[in-house]
Amino acid sequence: MAGALAGLRIVELAGIGPVPFCGMMLADHGAEVIHVHRPGTPPDPRDPLLRSRRLVEADLKSSDGVAAVRALAADADGLIEGFRPGVLERLGLDPVALIAANPRLVVGRMTGWGQTGPLAQAAGHDINYIAVAGALHSLGRAGDKPTPPINLVGDFGGGGMMLAFGMAAALLSAARTGQGQMIDCAMTEGAALLMSMIWGFRAMHDWQDERGVNLLDTGAHFYDTYETADGKFVALGAIEPPFYARFRKFAGIADDPAFDGQFDRAAWPGLRQRLTALFLTRTRDDWCALMAGEDACLAPVLSMAEAPNHPHNIARESFVELAGVVQPAPAPRFSRTPARRPEASV
Repeated sequence: MAGALAGLRIVELAGIGPVPFCGMMLADHGAEVIHVHRPGTPPDPRDPLLRSRRLVEADLKSSDGVAAVRALAADADGLIEGFRPGVLERLGLDPVALIAANPRLVVGRMTGWGQTGPLAQAAGHDINYIAVAGALHSLGRAGDKPTPPINLVGDFGGGGMMLAFGMAAALLSAARTGQGQMIDCAMTEGAALLMSMIWGFRAMHDWQDERGVNLLDTGAHFYDTYETADGKFVALGAIEPPFYARFRKFAGIADDPAFDGQFDRAAWPGLRQRLTALFLTRTRDDWCALMAGEDACLAPVLSMAEAPNHPHNIARESFVELAGVVQPAPAPRFSRTPARRPEASV
């Protein structure tokens, strides 16, 4: 089997969101991921998160089902689950016992709040976790309420991807030492970790807790989205002065002294108004064609329907089709052990 993780076997107890995302990443890169699901509830083949799995039915509320999972774990390198703290133990699948039976086993536990703490048993979703992490407060425009970024920051960036990193690190340790371990992966902490650079900005570069007034949160006129003449949008990210200068040149405002003070925060609101009016004079594709290849940091804001057809994404085969569903291809890219092409689960 292709992939950097070829030869590893991971047991995945069925769940939603971050756990299957972690399982997808591990499977994409060659691990044999055994997806254990309740009888009569096989994965939907249209769901990208559940691609490239080996499927096993087991009723975890029955002794036979629990025994089946124990047998799988005894011959596996890792197990991932997303139950509330204590559920695995109550089912008869205590990670301590599983590791005792298979000392190299890595058990990845994915929760919102973590295995311990006052909120450990509380219900929640991405929006709650990133709120407590200090991430949601920063997302939104000036004078408006916080805006959830779908469920990308908690469930997937701070959850599934963080667990995938944890599993890779612990599996590497187990390969060296022969000793497995448990991973306590909390989406709250993962979301906070994703904010590390912003915490640094807050300490070193006058980042304010107020939304929409900072360099990267739509406060700056040169880092924002703008509507175009056809009702579509472009994304402008001309932070560095040379890129800002290139943008000004091709936007026809190089000689306008109002734009000279790029980092004059007091001028940002007025300059945004000027750019808002300017971008409405051309279509999205006209703006992008005007600045193509010019290091002006301008890009089209593409819909999900459009993104797979962008020339760059086509050239890199950034999207694939499986079971009639267009979906992101495995990432990142490896030079010697490329990821396998996603397959339907069987």
